[in-house]
Amino acid sequence: MDEFFWILWIVAIIAIAVWSFGLAKRRRLKALKEAGPLSDEDRGYLDDHFDLYKRVPEVIRTRMEPIVQVLIAEKNFEGCGDLEEVTREMKVVIMAQAALLLVGRDHRLFAKLRTILLYPAAFSGGRDEHDETVRLGESWESGSVILSWRSVQRGGEDERDGRNVVIHEFAHQLDQENRHADGLPELKDRSAIGNWAHTFSTAYEHFCKDLDAGRKTVMDPYGATNPAEFFAVGTETFFEKAKQLHRDYPELYEQLKGYYGLDPLAW
Repeated sequence: MDEFFWILWIVAIIAIAVWSFGLAKRRRLKALKEAGPLSDEDRGYLDDHFDLYKRVPEVIRTRMEPIVQVLIAEKNFEGCGDLEEVTREMKVVIMAQAALLLVGRDHRLFAKLRTILLYPAAFSGGRDEHDETVRLGESWESGSVILSWRSVQRGGEDERDGRNVVIHEFAHQLDQENRHADGLPELKDRSAIGNWAHTFSTAYEHFCKDLDAGRKTVMDPYGATNPAEFFAVGTETFFEKAKQLHRDYPELYEQLKGYYGLDPLAW
């Protein structure tokens, strides 16, 4: 009897989990369907601060705009340091860059993310109050992204430098959706994990060897810190230096193309 009870209990838990997942997905789809396009004023903000947006094909921009609207509505923004207000302009510029990571794939609107903490410029500290290291951005598994508005502007306004703090930190959010930031985000097809791991580990090894040998690399050297940072830096490079990444790391490019469902090389 006890065994039968536990079997029923497990079946009930699985059924509730499946129902909850389906309900959350229906709510996401409903919110995206009801969200309107961005205003002309919002698009003006993107013209000023998100150069890559101008190269994104119109059909993709059209799909991105409802995602931006829903992210702004559902996530909490807090000004930090001397920043008294997080303006509509700031929210649109940040979330448009974040939406680029979602528009080509099945997604959950950064389900774990609750709050974006925005500083006017570089900040220090982080989770350890005794840490005085200067930072441009951080992503926490507890549901927060911390950004410097000045860095957001610099990253968005130069689409070809391979550095974009919003894309970097929100790539970490995707990596953290399966509990650990390790360079292996949730993949649509679990059978693809082996190919992903092999491609990324091989590219990471070659990348680190190039740096050790003093050779110039297409990716920011910070990517050598660990596999999680390699994934985030690789994502920045994928969107901002697609041609160079495809030339130097074609297999890595194809993995990212499949994961994000986008091909920046064609833009």
